[in-house]
Amino acid sequence: MQPHDLGFSNATACSRPGNAAFVPPPPNHVEECMAALERFIHATDDDLPALIKAGLAHVQFETIHPFLDGNGRLGRLLITLMLRDAGLLREPLLYLSLYFKQHRDTYYRLLNEMRRTGDWEAWLRFFLEGVHEVAEDAVATARSALDLVASNRARIQEGRRASSTLRVHRALLERPVDSINGLAERTSLSGPTVATALKSLEELGFVSEVTGRQRGKIFAYDSYLAVLREGTEEPAG
Repeated sequence: MQPHDLGFSNATACSRPGNAAFVPPPPNHVEECMAALERFIHATDDDLPALIKAGLAHVQFETIHPFLDGNGRLGRLLITLMLRDAGLLREPLLYLSLYFKQHRDTYYRLLNEMRRTGDWEAWLRFFLEGVHEVAEDAVATARSALDLVASNRARIQEGRRASSTLRVHRALLERPVDSINGLAERTSLSGPTVATALKSLEELGFVSEVTGRQRGKIFAYDSYLAVLREGTEEPAG
């Protein structure tokens, strides 16, 4: 496995299999390996908890390495899709990418140790700790977002034209970046009414126009987006 597989900077890219840290199966075995992985994912008689199964499937997918590019992204997406399919997630909100990036050295070391020595326990311990940490962060973010929305709504209700402004505010919760025309369509309000509501939200400091254009303006619910971004920024360096 190489650093670019997770979308990290490829500082130590290898030029040939002889100096690679990991070489995936030969191309003529990829179809067979993927078929076995698919059978494992869909098996219903293995009595494995969904989290354990997702962690194991991720390792197997990264080991098979079936594509020239994008294996890391697809491998992480596979975790989320499996947990969603198992009913552990109602929405695809488990963001493990940042956890893997923050612990990239450990991530690579454990994957390679598992391949060389079969140490599944160490990998699964790391994986489950990551799921726990990310889930706790997601809950904290959701609570912060709910508190922000309630506070913003209370301030909106104190102003004039609160009814139409609240409708635009509610639409921005569903799509935090949108145009006047888009908001008008989704709220069934007229364009001028939406523009007035957005001006009120701008004066309150909740929304800003992001294009600087006179026409085709796009507005962003900045404070809400800031809460959603917390904990998802990549670490410096």
